[in-house]
Amino acid sequence: MGKLVVSLDGVVIKEVQITKDKTTLGRRPYNDIVIDNLAVSGEHAVLQMVGADVFIEDLNSTNGTYINGKAIKKQLLTHNDTVEIGKYKIKYLVDESSEYEKTMIMRPGGSLPPLGAGSPAQSAHPGMVGNSGFGGLGTPAVPAQPASIKVLNGAAAGREVTLTKVVTTVGKPGVQVASITKRPNGYAFAHVEGTVRPSINGVPLVGDSVPLRNGDVIELAGTQMQFIYR
Repeated sequence: MGKLVVSLDGVVIKEVQITKDKTTLGRRPYNDIVIDNLAVSGEHAVLQMVGADVFIEDLNSTNGTYINGKAIKKQLLTHNDTVEIGKYKIKYLVDESSEYEKTMIMRPGGSLPPLGAGSPAQSAHPGMVGNSGFGGLGTPAVPAQPASIKVLNGAAAGREVTLTKVVTTVGKPGVQVASITKRPNGYAFAHVEGTVRPSINGVPLVGDSVPLRNGDVIELAGTQMQFIYR
């Protein structure tokens, strides 16, 4: 489970464990994390959990939200990230005992980078956010080896990406993004961002998440991908 360490001028002010699906941050007293400073907006940002992952979203604050020195709107938090709000620094830390890897995004279509020898075509991208946990999966088998997704159309048709990370996000940030999460008993597919829900085998996704099975065809942001898990 992750936690936030809030500091000012190098002095730790408070530590907060992230245990809720939604954790609000701002100057107003009703926030879960209150920072009483004029540089902080009344409702400045919100942290949301999707499975084991935590995303942060700036709520159109006056002075903005920064991660590692870069302004963000929505971004996945990774271990040791530093969120900056005014003069305050908030370090995000993940329990070392938990299985955690950086969420990656595979950019389908023409923006998919070329495959290198033995390396998956994945690149880090911050623009994802979600607001719900994953439900139980119906697949009893324990993953013995990583699954993969194969792009079926567009300029990247034929490319296959191995799902080596705990969470892989696919799609186009700002348009439509979904996540594929590796669980002890299979893989789960969930909608993350976008007004239009992705589809599986031609049927729009219903609910928070669904289990994936070998051969399922995912479609989002105009790109079709087949889930391969043998």
